[in-house]
Amino acid sequence: MTPALSVVIPTYERPRTLRRVLDALSAQQEPPDFEVVVVDDGSRDETPQLLAAYRPGYAFRAVSQKNAGPAAARNRGVSEARGRLVLFLGDDTVPEARLLAVHARAHGQPRPGPVAVLGYTTWPEGRRVTPFLHHINEYGLQFGYGLIEDPEAVPFNFFYTSNISLPRALLFEAELFDTTFPAAAWEDIEIAYRLTRRGMRIVYRPEAVARHHHDISFASFRRRQASSGESAAFFYRKHPELGSFLGVPEARAFSEPSAWSQRFRAFWAGLAERWELPGGRRAVDRVLREDYLRGLRRGLENGRDPSEGTR
Repeated sequence: MTPALSVVIPTYERPRTLRRVLDALSAQQEPPDFEVVVVDDGSRDETPQLLAAYRPGYAFRAVSQKNAGPAAARNRGVSEARGRLVLFLGDDTVPEARLLAVHARAHGQPRPGPVAVLGYTTWPEGRRVTPFLHHINEYGLQFGYGLIEDPEAVPFNFFYTSNISLPRALLFEAELFDTTFPAAAWEDIEIAYRLTRRGMRIVYRPEAVARHHHDISFASFRRRQASSGESAAFFYRKHPELGSFLGVPEARAFSEPSAWSQRFRAFWAGLAERWELPGGRRAVDRVLREDYLRGLRRGLENGRDPSEGTR
């Protein structure tokens, strides 16, 4: 029997959280007919053994490939999937009991055109959500759920593959995720840009909740921002019309603040990782924005700028 929905999960060396994701899919309430496809992206730990021995009550398949990144793993999962709809989850985003039902119900509503359904990814219950963690989840640094103004018309840059579903045929029509990005950043937003240009809309259903079991610190997020900036330069070369959206003019004009200013803001932002401080969120935003712009500037300098014209 062909399932209505295929859950596609790329994974790399996170067996403990992956097991929690898979177990939570066994506890779904009133789900549609579904299957789960896990793509092991070259794990060298106990992940292959976990997947080989796992026997859930739902239709389950695990495939493996040489390490090629999450975009390639998602593409492999979509190719292996059989459902009309594909739901992407992360190997560290544990679905709550109604997640599949909410996604299926949203897709069942009559609409004039195709949609992707965005769920809500948040922190685990019982975890202390610091001001920093709350800020990056709600206000556009990691995610930006607090910035969504109209749940029926969500911008393309909210296409978060931690918890989103869409018709499988759309992914093939768009020729799947671009696997040439140099890092795991922007490749999901890039395919969303192509899909929305083809007429797809994104709708938001916050009742479809997944819990993000991932350790993030201010220091690690700063490194992520710099890497994201470098990948943004790659995105820009593919879609130069998005230069302003990606911050290209700002990166070109960026000049380094004084060393004292950088140290003070980094110190204050680091304190704001744990406590709500006067001006703390502004300091966090500024430090992370500067990290992103530095990465973007490096990426622009290391590659050819689309504004220079064609060869």
